Amino acid sequence: MTTFQLLLFIIAGGIFYLFFKQLFSGNHPKRGIDFEAKTEDEQIGAINQPTKLFSRPTVAPTRIDQLFEMADIAIEKEDFDEAKKALGSALIIDGKNIHALQQMGFVSIHTEDFAEAKECYETLLSIDADDDMAHALLANTLHKLDSDTQALIHHKKAISLDSDYAPHYFNYANTLYDMEDKDEALVQYTKAYSLDTNLSEAKEMIEKLGGL
Repeated sequence: MTTFQLLLFIIAGGIFYLFFKQLFSGNHPKRGIDFEAKTEDEQIGAINQPTKLFSRPTVAPTRIDQLFEMADIAIEKEDFDEAKKALGSALIIDGKNIHALQQMGFVSIHTEDFAEAKECYETLLSIDADDDMAHALLANTLHKLDSDTQALIHHKKAISLDSDYAPHYFNYANTLYDMEDKDEALVQYTKAYSLDTNLSEAKEMIEKLGGL
């Protein structure tokens, strides 16, 4: 073997050594694994757009979200009947949806459908018995339905749950006033005003009842 042949043999051996080392190292590119998404919805640009940035697909709004949007637009326009239709459909999808129940109670009062409002607030309380606003709103609704004994129970419960919220006392006082219990109404109007001096309606009622 000549020196030149020996040199070629050494070079060939080196090439084969490097080839098999790379082959068995696991570091070579693998077929079918060009991009590994970090999240399930991650996407990559098209092959003919190598400079395009990664993007995420637009998540379409759910049907209930669409109904909430329709209700919000209707309420803004004071089209409460249309809002009730949208919210009624939302409650068919999810009868325990808190936002839908709150909104339905609100629009039902505006349309003077107090029986519907009562059902909404009772359902809210079945979900969370310590929801002071649901107690207060149910009390107001019961008063509209001439169920004053039950209304007083929920007014007192709302106050016990949040004794620093002036409107709870004011609403309680309004029910007492309509029930001709004006002495106790004055006490509650005074509490409301002491907590929030911006509550001008309370001040007016106090003056009307001979307070201040």
